[in-house]
Amino acid sequence: MNKKQQKMLVRIIIATFMLIVLHFIPATGILKLTLYLLTYLIIGYDILKKAGKGVLNKQIFDENFLMAIATLGALALAIYDRSGDYNEAIAVMLFYQIGEWFQSYAVGKSRRNISALMDIRPDYANVERNGKLEKVDPEEVEIGNTIIVQPGEKVPLDGIITCGNSSLNTSALTGESLPRDVKQGDTIISGCINMTGVLKVQTTKEFGESTVSKILELVENSSSRKSKSENFISKFARVYTPAVCYSALALAILPPIFRMIFIGIDPEWDEWIYRALTFLVISCPCALVISIPLSFFAGIGGASKEGILIKGSNYLETLSKTKYMVFDKTGTLTQGVFEVNAVHHGTLEDEKLLEYAALAESSSSHPISKSLQRAYRKSIEASRISDIQEISGYGIIAKIDNVSVAAGNSKLMERLNIPYKDCHSVGTIIHMAINGIYAGHIVISDVIKPNSKKAIDALKKVGVEKTIILTGDAQKVAVQVASTLGIDETFSNLLPADKVAKVEELLSKKSKNTKLAFVGDGINDAPVLTRADIGIAMGAMGSDAAIEAADVVLMDDDPMQIAKSIKISRKCIRIVYQNIVFSLAIKFACLLLGAFGIANMWFAIFADVGVMIIAILNAIRALHVHKL
Repeated sequence: MNKKQQKMLVRIIIATFMLIVLHFIPATGILKLTLYLLTYLIIGYDILKKAGKGVLNKQIFDENFLMAIATLGALALAIYDRSGDYNEAIAVMLFYQIGEWFQSYAVGKSRRNISALMDIRPDYANVERNGKLEKVDPEEVEIGNTIIVQPGEKVPLDGIITCGNSSLNTSALTGESLPRDVKQGDTIISGCINMTGVLKVQTTKEFGESTVSKILELVENSSSRKSKSENFISKFARVYTPAVCYSALALAILPPIFRMIFIGIDPEWDEWIYRALTFLVISCPCALVISIPLSFFAGIGGASKEGILIKGSNYLETLSKTKYMVFDKTGTLTQGVFEVNAVHHGTLEDEKLLEYAALAESSSSHPISKSLQRAYRKSIEASRISDIQEISGYGIIAKIDNVSVAAGNSKLMERLNIPYKDCHSVGTIIHMAINGIYAGHIVISDVIKPNSKKAIDALKKVGVEKTIILTGDAQKVAVQVASTLGIDETFSNLLPADKVAKVEELLSKKSKNTKLAFVGDGINDAPVLTRADIGIAMGAMGSDAAIEAADVVLMDDDPMQIAKSIKISRKCIRIVYQNIVFSLAIKFACLLLGAFGIANMWFAIFADVGVMIIAILNAIRALHVHKL
């Protein structure tokens, strides 16, 4: 509880105590009025102050103005009638403030929960200087510096482990409770907690560009991207509040005038003014204005706990309507860990062909290139390589020991007008040409992730109508993966631009209310992630391209998280709609009762504060998504 909430709670307790005491004190006249006014000011001075500022700034119609007019009017009526019953006006303000305190506490609790879940910002970095460790601000550490991460400390910056091995707690990033083992040579990202051994890490990014900074920025900015529901509520409140104010004014004036002029009976001004004031209290739109943004905030926070980062409530709403799920294959449905399985039709020895392929591909960070280098099992001599030309979607051309080497797919061979031999094996085929003559091909296979089949089944259970693979791999590979997993459609041999074109084609065929999501690794699929209705980057820890291009970032590489993200979004949207329908239904019903004199001020308190508290409690349910 912060200081502001504590002060408010003290005021509520004092005002409640004074109301109880005044009930038993036999005070009358001016003394009684003074004591009640003092109680009223203790509990309501801040509302009166806000209402006054709103009038001065010409932003009159808000909940503070409604409460100020309603309670001051009730006090004026009590003075006019000389009834001495000031309890009603003070009770309305008191219960309103209780509701406001409860709302403030609920939002604060939600924020604290999210802060605890995302408490990944490191306080310091250990830099080794003159044989001693110095604690410095992570922002002062430059790229290439060596930092020491002790057991129990947060990893402050992204880097490569140069010495040591340990287990990392990545739960704040991925939602995964199992530790991740790391060793010398492994990449390590900021935000993890080092659990066991001492690690020496050479930094590869400045703090502002590190994973932890990107994630914190993403979560902090998520509230600025509003959904259609939130925008609707904002527009609704701007129209609704002045409408009810003018309606209350009409209720206070028109019926008495009608009774006096056309019927010729007592106008009963005080009765109709009381109804108008009750109408104002009932009409306060707090439940909607507070609970809808809180629902989305809680939904985004609950998703963050599970390692699902959603950039805004608009994306949460779009995700809930997803019916088309389009996948990249490598690294998304498959592990992206390639192994060389065979060398076929070689005019050179297998080892020599592998050597040429590994050297030619050595400058690439693609998983296939890494697999060739692992199969070669020797260190790469950069001095032997020159004139490297990487052709996106085709392959690489380079000179190895002044020998021209082309390594790539069949499209590269066609582009170079080199006849090649097809391979009947299922896998990624790297065709090789030496000095313009076909020299054979290398078969590389990927492995399907253990949860991919379950993930596709889970997506169909949550209502995804069509699943599609877009891949640059050969048709045989794509079809085999699709048939194994139960994917509906497959498009193969696609360049990055072809994937964008295919997504645009799919977008043009679907209905307006049906949304298409693309799931990729976030690096080479950035254009497609941007073009889809919603882009989901999976297994993207440490990938700047993923965090920048995607609308949803899954910090784990488990495809089951895709279905979970949809479930979270749909639970959140259900709660939003529940609050909208419930709040409006109760409001309009109570407004009618107030207009006909059936509802009094006490009833109005329930219509305002009671509905707000119920809506807030419902909104907080969006934070609890672990068991979805």
